[in-house]
Amino acid sequence: MTAPPARKIEYGVTPPEVMASMAGIDFVRAIFDGRLPSPPIMQPIEPFDFTAEPGVVAFHSTPAFRHYNPIGSVHGGYAATLLDSAMGLAVHSMLPAGTGYTTLEFKISFIRGMTKDTGVVRSEGRILNVGRRAATAEARITDAKGRLLAHATTTCLVFELPAEGAKGM
Repeated sequence: MTAPPARKIEYGVTPPEVMASMAGIDFVRAIFDGRLPSPPIMQPIEPFDFTAEPGVVAFHSTPAFRHYNPIGSVHGGYAATLLDSAMGLAVHSMLPAGTGYTTLEFKISFIRGMTKDTGVVRSEGRILNVGRRAATAEARITDAKGRLLAHATTTCLVFELPAEGAKGM
């Protein structure tokens, strides 16, 4: 898979009352199809080719020279951003309207290094369990040959979002 032609992506933060008014899967899909802004953290990642089903999200991106660390390979923060995003969106896709989440912890294992020559990578997040107060998920990054590059697990806190008009979320 190669990166598609660049499309104009709006980056920003969705107002909390808009997020709270939507079921999680609808919110995630609205980001993926451009009806809501993409999170600013994804701007340097430039993900593309998004899919979202309840409990599973996937997207592709291409590591580049701008993602390098001082030792000449893609920085682990690139993989961490992809994995944390995939797991968080998978959790969000299962939440009812009026419910949010935040990451409590995550663990990453780096299996193979990435360079600008790695090509397109796929990040896929899947929920393991979503309860009233906590959710767990896992994610994997694979290359075009299906080789595992990194994987992670997370625990998220699930909570009710403040009522419309509340400040300081």
